[in-house]
Amino acid sequence: MPKYVIERDIPGAGKLSQEELRGISQKSCSVLGKMGPQIQWVQSYVTGDKVYCIYNAPNEGMVREHAQQGGFPANRISEVTTIIDPVTAE
Repeated sequence: MPKYVIERDIPGAGKLSQEELRGISQKSCSVLGKMGPQIQWVQSYVTGDKVYCIYNAPNEGMVREHAQQGGFPANRISEVTTIIDPVTAE
């Protein structure tokens, strides 16, 4: 299944409290539950003013639909073409 990186512009994201992050996560999981098992949230990275999310989904449209239903920005969606790590160097 294709993997996507979603870049979300969220001013002050890095200052969100654990409770706020929990609420955002709960909303995302609720929407995912309604959309079915085809789309999966893998994990997210929170930085100062952005959140980078990794999703598995059959297509970009489904990723956009999740963002729309959840009320989340999806400023840039990029399909992952290859994954590299330190083992790639061997």
